[in-house]
Amino acid sequence: MSDPSVQHQQARPAVPVLHEQRLDEVLGAAPERGRARYRPRRVGMVWRSKVFRAGAVIVALVLCGLVILALVREQTGPEGFLVGLGLAVLPVPLLMAAFRWLDRVEPGPWRNLIFSFAWGACAAALVAIIANSFATRWIATATADPASADTLGATVIAPVVEESAKAAAVLLIFLFRRREFSGVVDGVVVAGFTATGFAFTENILYLGNAFGEDQQLGSSGFASVTAGTFFVRIVMSPFAHPLFTVLTGLGFGFAAVSARRHRVRRIALPVLGLLLAMGLHALWNGSSSFGPYGFYAVYGIVMVPAFGLVTWLAIWSRQRELRTLAAELPAYAAAGWLTPAEPSALSSMRARGMARDLARHWQPDRTRGRAAARAVAEYESFATSLAGLRRRARHGAVGPDFGARERELLHHLWQRREFAAPALTHAARLTARPRHGHHGHPMPPPYGNGNGNGNGNGYGYGYGYGYSPGHTPGYGQAPGPTPGYGPGSYPPPQPYGGTPPSHRRPPT
Repeated sequence: MSDPSVQHQQARPAVPVLHEQRLDEVLGAAPERGRARYRPRRVGMVWRSKVFRAGAVIVALVLCGLVILALVREQTGPEGFLVGLGLAVLPVPLLMAAFRWLDRVEPGPWRNLIFSFAWGACAAALVAIIANSFATRWIATATADPASADTLGATVIAPVVEESAKAAAVLLIFLFRRREFSGVVDGVVVAGFTATGFAFTENILYLGNAFGEDQQLGSSGFASVTAGTFFVRIVMSPFAHPLFTVLTGLGFGFAAVSARRHRVRRIALPVLGLLLAMGLHALWNGSSSFGPYGFYAVYGIVMVPAFGLVTWLAIWSRQRELRTLAAELPAYAAAGWLTPAEPSALSSMRARGMARDLARHWQPDRTRGRAAARAVAEYESFATSLAGLRRRARHGAVGPDFGARERELLHHLWQRREFAAPALTHAARLTARPRHGHHGHPMPPPYGNGNGNGNGNGYGYGYGYGYSPGHTPGYGQAPGPTPGYGPGSYPPPQPYGGTPPSHRRPPT
């Protein structure tokens, strides 16, 4: 007599074991993707979408803009709002053009600048209006002295709230657009656009209220409150808010070029810049309490020299980017990735503009000319990024992805070399820059015993940069792996010819 449990086990169908089957049989039996019954759950995928995040940011800024528009219009009235808007917009193009001029060497993407301006005009202004009003009312209620509450709010509360709200835009781009925030100039430009947007909204409010006051008093002309407010805020001090926030941007900019091992410095510098911005803002707001001439004393003794110093520092940083090109790119020219004259041309704004014009005129029609000029402009931008990346690497301010980022930039340069290399070479001859060394272009820094990808004995810097025997630029770090180029990653560098890629030869 058989055991019932054994019969039950024999009646059950046999379950195939995966390791007993061939792998091709298992994979061949799987349904196609469109007919699959079990699909992975898309958990959190929406938040990772760039389109969703960009849309969320745009919606948030639009909502802030609508709220701030309603608040300002309520305080100024329809006529005051229109007058304030027309007067407040006057310095905006000038300030934006000035900051964009500083960013010409390595132009940042417009999306960052538009976000910065919108953040300052909408989000930061909304936070400032709500927080300043609440704090001033609370102080007035607690002290029963509205006059002192207004003074304390203007000199203490407003600088802290406004500069913190504007600094948030710089912090967001510093964290989430790190590759596009590479130095002091980027910090100045982002902070300047943010403060320009904030000042634009604030000027609408002040000028609109001044116009409403003139309507009540019946005053007009140069003796009106509107004319006085316009003179102080638009003529004398349109740079006030940009100057304050640029100090914060300088802190973030110096943090961006600091070595990764200096974590305390990378945190302390932005905080120091923010504190300086708050202090200068507080001094500016409190200047009217220093007597009848306090405002003019602070303006002449503090604001004008500070503006001149920051302007000089920004221009010096811009020139430093050009010097970085002249110092770092000859290494790639020696390896064959660039022509010998390109580092000299790329370090001159005049030669860069001339190269774009040459590439445009060498083409047979306008469409190809615009495409060629765009290719040269992109080539110049990528070359600038490459030089800045190499400089930050020498100072230990890049991560372990240096090799991948360098290869990516070289790939972009190689794709555009057909138009850019002849144009830049010819532009270098036409501009006739002073020559250094024996080859007509700035010589690279002193060579050391750096090792490249294959531990080759070639040109190298003492820090660890070098070239493998195939003249392929690599990067060596003291401890850790040495990223570089593997065989076949890129076509070998070749010497360029002197004939431009078009039907016309350059003029001799």
